[in-house]
Amino acid sequence: MSCYCYIIECADGTYYTGWTTDPERRVAQHNKGTGARYTRTRTPVKLVYLEPQPDRTTAMKRERAIKALSRKQKMKLFM
Repeated sequence: MSCYCYIIECADGTYYTGWTTDPERRVAQHNKGTGARYTRTRTPVKLVYLEPQPDRTTAMKRERAIKALSRKQKMKLFM
């Protein structure tokens, strides 16, 4: 099963990082308010970065690595 790490930009300009097996479904969940607690009050969100990963474990490790980056470093990934 392929997995993805993603970064979404929230309506307030902040970034949220996560992982999923279905990016379209996950972004839709965030926009409906059924995604992460962080994004519930920050909709609408838009996908700004998507990185394929070979498996769940790798995706989770990459998510943690991206979350540890500064805002500027995250922006370098997709700008």
